[in-house]
Amino acid sequence: MAYDRDLADRIRAALAGESVVREVRMFGGLSFMVNDKLAVGANTHGNLLVRVDPGRVEDLVAVTAAERAEMNGRPMSKGWLVVDSGDVTSDQDLNFWVSAALDYSNRGDR
Repeated sequence: MAYDRDLADRIRAALAGESVVREVRMFGGLSFMVNDKLAVGANTHGNLLVRVDPGRVEDLVAVTAAERAEMNGRPMSKGWLVVDSGDVTSDQDLNFWVSAALDYSNRGDR
């Protein structure tokens, strides 16, 4: 199954201001590396896969529809969240998640 091309296009647009963005096929979808760090992706279910600060995960899961990401039925490490496609229909919603990913990927301590 292929990733959601419309979502990938929207992610590209949201990342347009970043200096170094690379697209990589992985996790069965299309992932976006920012400054050589995996930040966000469009998965095969049409959902957004996002890497955020592990310290923010509990708060984000509590106040959004995001869930801890799983791969092959096993939980991924704590910083990975999946956001259902229905929860990123607006550019504002998508930009919230892209910003959360960029906040973490642009930190110098990771």
